[in-house]
Amino acid sequence: MSTELPPVAPEVLAEAVENLTARLRKKLDDATAGCADTAVHEADGSVTFRFGEDALVTLRPGPAGTVTEAGQATCTCLLAPRCLHRAAALGAAPLADTAPPEPEPAVTAGTEQATAAGAGDSAETASAETASAEVGSAEPVGPAEPVPALTAAQLGAAAALWHAAAEALAAGVTAGGAVVQAELLRAAHTARLAGLPRAEAAALRVVRGLRAARERRTAHRLGDLTGSFRELLHTAGVLASGAADPALTGISRRAYAAGGSLQVHGLCREPVLSATGYGGVVTHLLAPDGSRYSISDVRPGGLARARGAGRASVALGGATLDHAGLARGGLRIVGATVSAEGRLGAGRGVKATPLPGAPWTDGPAAPLFARPAAEAVAALLADSADAADTETTLIGCDVVVVGPAGDHLLVREALPHAPLLRLLPAHPHPELPHTENLRRIAAYPGLRLRVLGRPDLDRAATLRPVAVGPVPGEPYTLRLPEEWLGRADLGYERLQGEHFPPPDTAAPATGPGPGPVAEPASDAPDPLADSPLWRVRRLLETGVAGGRRAVAEAARGTAPLAAYGPLRRAGLTGAADLATALTAEADRRPRDAFGRLADPSPDGYAWAWLAAATHLAGAERSLVAASWTATPSGATSAAP
Repeated sequence: MSTELPPVAPEVLAEAVENLTARLRKKLDDATAGCADTAVHEADGSVTFRFGEDALVTLRPGPAGTVTEAGQATCTCLLAPRCLHRAAALGAAPLADTAPPEPEPAVTAGTEQATAAGAGDSAETASAETASAEVGSAEPVGPAEPVPALTAAQLGAAAALWHAAAEALAAGVTAGGAVVQAELLRAAHTARLAGLPRAEAAALRVVRGLRAARERRTAHRLGDLTGSFRELLHTAGVLASGAADPALTGISRRAYAAGGSLQVHGLCREPVLSATGYGGVVTHLLAPDGSRYSISDVRPGGLARARGAGRASVALGGATLDHAGLARGGLRIVGATVSAEGRLGAGRGVKATPLPGAPWTDGPAAPLFARPAAEAVAALLADSADAADTETTLIGCDVVVVGPAGDHLLVREALPHAPLLRLLPAHPHPELPHTENLRRIAAYPGLRLRVLGRPDLDRAATLRPVAVGPVPGEPYTLRLPEEWLGRADLGYERLQGEHFPPPDTAAPATGPGPGPVAEPASDAPDPLADSPLWRVRRLLETGVAGGRRAVAEAARGTAPLAAYGPLRRAGLTGAADLATALTAEADRRPRDAFGRLADPSPDGYAWAWLAAATHLAGAERSLVAASWTATPSGATSAAP
């Protein structure tokens, strides 16, 4: 019997907190703490919580195992349902993903299938979690439709979400308890009803991040929560201004259009495992013209589902392949339906027949390895205005293994004067073989390796490999079984000793690229870590952790001059000016003659924080792009 609490729909929790009196709201955080430890799982699937002698709260989840209606949470006390006990029990349970959209119709102009949304927050198919499950945009499948203007309901929902996000930012983790989270959840639900799925998903990520931070979970990272706040404020702020950007509303990502007849070849497959309990697989595909597509199978089930889905049948047009076969095979599809980001739909009119597979050395995959990784990353950054798109595109390169360094593997691209690159697991879960495969590869310095991976644009010169293969014509390289067709999916196949060159075989003394590896496995230069921009990052994270009050403390005395002087000396005057403006705004609390706040709105502080965060993200992205070249920029490497 499961000991986990049933997930609760965000709107149910928000309503329960909203119904509390001001006096009870002050007690909510204390009542919620430790509530999960007292839960009793009944034989009928319900969960009960006892509060004293006269209060018994019962959660009765629906058939899907989720509390989606207010009537599924009851309390026996006299104040129910407007009682503290009921709100505390609901607050102790995890947040449920929003309800998936309707299934895709057989023809064009449908909505996405639930499996696509399940890779992350269901309301947003391009979220940070689905980024690990999707390929970037395919070639256009039809003329772009005009973007409709935002409705009055959408403008109102965006404004309400901005206000709730600004209040949460001003409070920070220390004061961002159940009441602040409930305000965000209420605003997120309003955004969902108004047709703003991306804004809703951004708000849910912030709430989950606040919960993880307050509960001090080991997986929590303050940098991730800072990024979630930046995305939420940016999305809500732009929408509230009336900008009908499809990338922010999420509307354009929900439609499928007719793709006609397609021929696609498997590139690789990778497991998908989200923090919200979804698991599955995504298989990446290429068309002969280089267009990128994907077929995903993601459903509730977590790790077990992610591990087993690698050999699940492909639910597309009666195809007889499983995902393992498709990753090394191909399909001829008639009547295809394709989403804007290249996901293939499984409508009733789709017909698919298997095709023989093609190795990476020829066919549509060959151009992926034909240009330097730096050029591929530069083109990726130049062509995509949406950060989610840059995080979903795979690039290829041939590398020479240098050795392990800390938590990553150092390699050098097999080109003259190429920089050191860092390889990190595409998914670090210990039950998935990514980490173990990289550890085995690190034991073979000088090994020539063909890598297909996703550039990590939050780190300097970092690639997260999804699949690897031997380099054609190189003797000191991988020796994979013939049936693997020259590549190994790092998330499903485990490299063994027989897949590597024999121990008595030495790395070649000469050859194309950088030649033998004689250098120690020391870390590579990191322009991002060497830049004084870390001071701005620390200020922003301080605001997320401690709220406006913590940032205001940095504005007093001579601290700003000492902190931001290195930024100005390094030529980062914009970052210094925005950081100074943020601390000044945080400390600006004008009061009237009676000592009351004359301007209690957190809007000015939120805009100042967002300006500094957006500038920092752009500056760091530029440094990351520079790290892929052989000569890192020295303009920002001044000593802090």
